[in-house]
Amino acid sequence: MSIDDKVLLAARTAHEVSRAYCEATGDMSQPAWEDAPEWQKHGVLSGVRFHMANPGSRPEDSHANWMRDKRADGWTYGPLKDPDRKEHPCMVSYDRLPEAQRVKDHLFIAVVRSITGT
Repeated sequence: MSIDDKVLLAARTAHEVSRAYCEATGDMSQPAWEDAPEWQKHGVLSGVRFHMANPGSRPEDSHANWMRDKRADGWTYGPLKDPDRKEHPCMVSYDRLPEAQRVKDHLFIAVVRSITGT
């Protein structure tokens, strides 16, 4: 399997694991990978590449990387996720995230490492 194939497989799997976790916690707002908007796919792919390049990274680092990407794309804090306004309630430091959001960072890293071997 090529590196690009691993990145895509890890991204798709991490997205679907996150979506399943969200649904288990009552959040039915996450689309399937095939239906996800390009900005969302880009963020997941970026996260996979980040962890492949930084194999010792922690959940806090994952969140900081996600925030850097979001800020670079014009996103800011907002009480509700609003892609049109580019607002997101997780645009806060890792220590201010609700526990349920922190769990998603742990799951993301576990999926990426298991698929990519990093």
